[in-house]
Amino acid sequence: MSNPPLRILVLEDHPFQRSVAVSMLQSLGCHQVFEASDGAQALALLDEVGTVDIALCDLQMEGMDGLEFLQRVGASGQVRSVIICSSLSADLRRAVHQMVTLLGLELLGDVGKPLHAQVLAGLLDKFVHRPVEAPSPSGAVVLASEAAVRQALVDQQLHAWYQPKFNLHTGEVCGVEVLCRWLHPTRGIIAPGQFMPVLERCGLLDSLLFCQLEQALNLHKRAKAQGFALNMAFNLQTVQLANPELANTLKATLARHAVAGSSLTFELTESGLLEAPATSLESLVRLRMMGCRLSIDDFGAGFSSLQRLCQLPFNEIKLDADFIRNLAHEPRCRAAIASTLALGETLGMSVVIEGIETDAQRRELLALGCAQGQGYWYARPMAGADLLHWLQRRNHREHADE
Repeated sequence: MSNPPLRILVLEDHPFQRSVAVSMLQSLGCHQVFEASDGAQALALLDEVGTVDIALCDLQMEGMDGLEFLQRVGASGQVRSVIICSSLSADLRRAVHQMVTLLGLELLGDVGKPLHAQVLAGLLDKFVHRPVEAPSPSGAVVLASEAAVRQALVDQQLHAWYQPKFNLHTGEVCGVEVLCRWLHPTRGIIAPGQFMPVLERCGLLDSLLFCQLEQALNLHKRAKAQGFALNMAFNLQTVQLANPELANTLKATLARHAVAGSSLTFELTESGLLEAPATSLESLVRLRMMGCRLSIDDFGAGFSSLQRLCQLPFNEIKLDADFIRNLAHEPRCRAAIASTLALGETLGMSVVIEGIETDAQRRELLALGCAQGQGYWYARPMAGADLLHWLQRRNHREHADE
């Protein structure tokens, strides 16, 4: 790593450990390194020197501790990114991770103690090369206008993109999740966070769903002609289940495209499902009667009711990506994954693990008995034409290896 133009604050109350951290950062080419022994001193320093890129932050210290410091800078915006450096137990540090995110800070990493130069260098490199989106002046996401979103639907600027799900044992594609990307003619790709809340607020989620369904089923036909049978998974919000015509409209669309219901999966987040009314339950049952699969998305991210899980007609669990992200250093995540796999087997439900980013994670999940996954290690979301080319390239490689 060569001389990154980074401004870094080291917040550590132990003089020797603080000195080691400062020396290590300087040896890695960081020349603007500031240091403080408690939160109050750190805040005074920030008022003097201005915003820093990274705060390397201990949590336990005399005076103002790291937790209060993070609360303060979360409100002030004086720190862009945080690296936790603490000897607290992994479960407590994980709670702090959540706290950092809720405060609107970027959590760059958790290095624990003692500090290792190689790990620190990797995090600095991650900061330098991370994709940066231009923030709004308030730091909040700027939503698109209702008129612009409605026009995007009319002009067919909202495109279905596809992220493959795969078999961890064989690498075979099990299906694809259908996502949405707004391809704006002048602004390029607009993030879903800027338009999905507008679609929901304006009651346009069904319009988006059927727009995506048309695109995906046309791609399904092309993929099938090339020998690829793809299950298409669509995200569905709980509010959409209240539409009594949902199942009938879906059934008519499938009939028009000559596609069986078993080719579709509908993914619903668990929040909102715990108190699903009778009309929503009826929609779920009708979707299953059509042969569609139902998946609980981001399982474990909310407060699940196991009793409700047994009552609802789901046949797939998608475990939230946070579990795999913390698998290597958090024993509780390993236990949660193993328990979910066992629960799925007992209930006759398949389990898909989201967020697989490395081969080490894939191998660890295999050892736990996981069979299906999704994540950047395998493939990122892509446009329909790109998906077909990707499938063809994989198929040619597999035949070349035989």
